[in-house]
Amino acid sequence: MSTEYLLQQFVNGLAIGSLYALLAVGLSMVYGILRLINFAHGELMMIAAMASVTVLAGLKLWPPLLLVGAMLIGGVLGVLMERIAYSRLRKASEVNLLVTSLAVSTFLATGAIMVWTGQPRGFERVEVLSRLYDVGGVFIRGADVAIFAAAIVSMLLLTWLTSRTRLGVSMKAVAENLKVANLMGINPSRPIMLAFFLGSVLAGLAGVLWGWKFGQVSPTMGFVPMLKAFVAAVIGGIGSIPGAFLGGIVLGLAEVFFVGLLPSSYSGYRDVFVFGLLFVMLLLRPAGILGTPLGKRA
Repeated sequence: MSTEYLLQQFVNGLAIGSLYALLAVGLSMVYGILRLINFAHGELMMIAAMASVTVLAGLKLWPPLLLVGAMLIGGVLGVLMERIAYSRLRKASEVNLLVTSLAVSTFLATGAIMVWTGQPRGFERVEVLSRLYDVGGVFIRGADVAIFAAAIVSMLLLTWLTSRTRLGVSMKAVAENLKVANLMGINPSRPIMLAFFLGSVLAGLAGVLWGWKFGQVSPTMGFVPMLKAFVAAVIGGIGSIPGAFLGGIVLGLAEVFFVGLLPSSYSGYRDVFVFGLLFVMLLLRPAGILGTPLGKRA
């Protein structure tokens, strides 16, 4: 097994792991403030991608504008989701929130199939992103570089926002104790809506980057990436933005090397391996790599 082959698998793992990281960071934004695992997060990615194919692409937008448009579609849908489905359940138990998120996910997925049918749609690629670059015998697609850069920038910006700004402090206050935050004069609606908006913007970003990488999208594309993003968030430490990013990278590399290093007959078990990795992590370190154990939280 050559060094070039191992490096190629490493590059492939970084690319798919960065997509998981984008979704995982969005999940962690919402979980960090509302303790909600939003299983409809993958459907936001799907709807943004499908809208890009059927609506925004028809406008012949310059690719960066198409990307911004998809991100805004994801962000607006995320805020609407919070306002319609979750805002009345802030005092409800985590189980009720979880069941509601599953219901919203099913509703959006079924609605998308009714609108677009279940058939995949070709996603028009951008030349600079679809081109393969030979770097010392390792082939790197332009889209892979864009995905990794987007994940890094998103993680850094959101980490700065939540730790260095007044709005970020209010988000942390709401996350720690909603009742105390209310007594301190903090209106929880604004930080909660911002968390949903930013997390959903990242879902829209991931949807378009997914289309540019693989060349097609479909109304059924959201659920499996969302589950893997959830696994990534748990591995890294759900609620931690850097942890979610790290978990996505670790999961992507582990998944790609599992397929690349074992015989091809085992490739169909990649999802079994992913959830097995989650099981092992929960046994060895339930809080995740960068997560904080519940007993140590303020």
